[in-house]
Amino acid sequence: MKKLLIISILLTLGFNSSAQQDPMLSQYMFNGLFLNPAYAGSHNYWTSTLSNRFQWVGFDGAPTTFIAAVDGPIAAKNMGLGMVFFNDQIGVTSQNSFMANYSYQIKIDNDKKLALGLSAGASQFSARTTALTVWDEGDPMFSQNLSSRLIPKFGFGAYYFSDTWYGGFSIPTLMGYQAGKEFNMDLNSATSLHRHYLLTGGYIFSVSENVKLKPSVLMKYLPNAPLQMDLNMGVLFRDMFWIGGSYRTGDAAVVMIEYQTNAFFRIGYAYDLTFSELRKYSAGSHEIVIGIDFGRDLVKTKTPRYF
Repeated sequence: MKKLLIISILLTLGFNSSAQQDPMLSQYMFNGLFLNPAYAGSHNYWTSTLSNRFQWVGFDGAPTTFIAAVDGPIAAKNMGLGMVFFNDQIGVTSQNSFMANYSYQIKIDNDKKLALGLSAGASQFSARTTALTVWDEGDPMFSQNLSSRLIPKFGFGAYYFSDTWYGGFSIPTLMGYQAGKEFNMDLNSATSLHRHYLLTGGYIFSVSENVKLKPSVLMKYLPNAPLQMDLNMGVLFRDMFWIGGSYRTGDAAVVMIEYQTNAFFRIGYAYDLTFSELRKYSAGSHEIVIGIDFGRDLVKTKTPRYF
């Protein structure tokens, strides 16, 4: 049935790249650039992040996602640049995407800034149809692997932040164009991609000199789909060790930890336990994040925000 499901997706969509959309992360708060291009350069130093997610472990053809991101400030620190690459695989289908990000920051007062960001890049989709088990082995539909042309796409985001809180809104795929379709502002007419609307927010409460609470939320909206929310709560000890939990509505509960080993290196792990029927067939989802921060006066410029 799982093989038939993949085949049905490819046949129904004519392999117009709708089989996959934006990947999902549990530790999105440690990789803000993936959600919002305006996040680029929001720190006073350059930072890089590697994420690897293994979803629904034990389920044949389950999604796996790899993400690499780097961003930092330029030009008197009122502009930022960033780059994101990700590979997302589901069954025999795969998506590779690369996005370049630019942000411009407007200082509101001494400790608040509003950043506006744009992203531009492209995605390519492919399917290893020759790896499928089919009834008619001579069917030419499955005699060779499939690959789409590059699909250019553009995104937008806004990010309002200080050292202790933040709020953001983004549309990772605002516009796009797919060969053979009409180029216009209606994304659904120009491509087989869909607009995802993301709203994020977070705050830090100081319990004591060494303990801070960090609640945050992510709201994800896709037209004709239920609104989904990630509700997160983390505890930060001595600005070094972070432990927290998350509830994703209608989907899963998540446990997360992150350790800042020194001023330059950090590592995190998340485990998702799904509430859906997949829990009968899966051992949960695992996610690993590695971060490397670099730049002049790094120790002096770090804050406990870490969003």
